[in-house]
Amino acid sequence: MKKILILGVGNAQKDMIELCRKKGMYIYAVSNTSGYLAERLADEFYQIDIVDVDGIIKFAKEKEIDYIYSVGSDVAMPTVARASEALGLPCFIDEQTAVACNHKQLLRQVLKEKHVEGNIPYQMIQSSDEEIKIDFPVMMKPSDSQGQRGVRKVKDTDELKKYFEDTLKFSREKKVILESFIDGDEISVNVFVKDSVIKFYLISDRKVWEEYPGGIIHEHIIPSKYEKEPETAEQIKTLVADTLEAVNLKNGPAYFQIKISSTGKPYLIEVTPRLDGCHMWRLIEYTTGVNLLEASLDLLEGKPYSQKERFDIQPFSLEFMCGKPDTEFRKSNHGIPENVYIQWYYEDGQRVRRMNGYYEKCGYVIKKGR
Repeated sequence: MKKILILGVGNAQKDMIELCRKKGMYIYAVSNTSGYLAERLADEFYQIDIVDVDGIIKFAKEKEIDYIYSVGSDVAMPTVARASEALGLPCFIDEQTAVACNHKQLLRQVLKEKHVEGNIPYQMIQSSDEEIKIDFPVMMKPSDSQGQRGVRKVKDTDELKKYFEDTLKFSREKKVILESFIDGDEISVNVFVKDSVIKFYLISDRKVWEEYPGGIIHEHIIPSKYEKEPETAEQIKTLVADTLEAVNLKNGPAYFQIKISSTGKPYLIEVTPRLDGCHMWRLIEYTTGVNLLEASLDLLEGKPYSQKERFDIQPFSLEFMCGKPDTEFRKSNHGIPENVYIQWYYEDGQRVRRMNGYYEKCGYVIKKGR
């Protein structure tokens, strides 16, 4: 029986753990926090910080692990790459790629050096007293965090000073990046690459909760309206291909967040060498019949890409039911749309965890139609 070590036990990891169990693997899961459903689904769970590379290497060696992997977690991917390489385990993620995608400054530098069209003007700061050299409004973000934690749009220097410490506390390296605010639609792009060839590519529309800062996700919609705008769609595809080449992402899944300006030009918000944290693999399976979660595990095991490469797109959307952090969860408090799939993250009476600090995911539905 093959042994797999899953880094993290958040809701996205639950999907991978369930697939590994279906494939007959013995599953170890580690995280520096506990209390999630995913940890109870693993065969064994241990509290180990997933950014502690030496600790992960030591644990994997002791347990004679065959594979190390994670989904939905930027901070896990450098550890996946470093630990796998140190132990001689299969891994399709390049360490430099994982590190660049996890650090916003490095990503912007790489895109600038490679002259990728669609990079966003930016500035790194470590103090709110530094001179701001890009125009307001800006998006203020921790340099090395994820999941919209600490992300906020600020309109001037006063707002920057007011919220700077709130953003800085989410950065492990104590740096903040300012990026020019792009006013326009948000989209996501999911791709799967094998030997530098894009095997899967799909755009989806991304709707956020407008009343909260940081672009907190509300809904993913397939197909994207930009599928019907050939010129913009082609620019998006070029930006994706150029970014993949710039960060040297040759194998596996990648998730892009992109904004489309009022002039129709796409700008890269972020890219990560993993599946997203929003269960979009499940939405994509409904819309196309392609299972990117299974494709990722197959690639880790050294199997060929076996998903279909030609498909029709059926309209579906994924909507999150959300609630305030630190409140008591009740299913009855949520209006549940008609759906083909539903999953809750909590049982009635449990406390909603504080993640982004504004409006937290409590579950999601997949609905037919746009």
